Amino acid sequence: MASQLSLVYLGLWLILVTWLVQWAVAAAVKAKQPNAVPGKVPENISHESLVFRTHRTFMNTLENVPMFLASVFVALFIGIESEWLGYWVILFAIARIVHMVLYYAIATEKNPSPRSWFFVLGAIANIAVLVQIALALM
Repeated sequence: MASQLSLVYLGLWLILVTWLVQWAVAAAVKAKQPNAVPGKVPENISHESLVFRTHRTFMNTLENVPMFLASVFVALFIGIESEWLGYWVILFAIARIVHMVLYYAIATEKNPSPRSWFFVLGAIANIAVLVQIALALM
């Protein structure tokens, strides 16, 4: 039981550290730009710009991580302590890290892009946790 929860806690820690790294990278990359205005990303940039990609990576995390964290917290609150919960959390954490690295590295307008597959893995992990909650509540 302790090791099952340790996997969940490790995954949650990885998610939070990744989120912090994304914030720091986005802020640093943008701040280095000439005439950078705090809190404002230029409207005329797109995927070819590292400023755009680091900003979008952070925004994408703001759009996806809170829902996953809420799902995991509900699972923990109702007492789910399965190995699978830990596996789903680790999968989500790794998927977000790979998504981040690919978004930083690949400037493409193509959809789906390589990072899209890791977004999908994260979504699958979130759905799986929600299914575990539903099954536990039945």
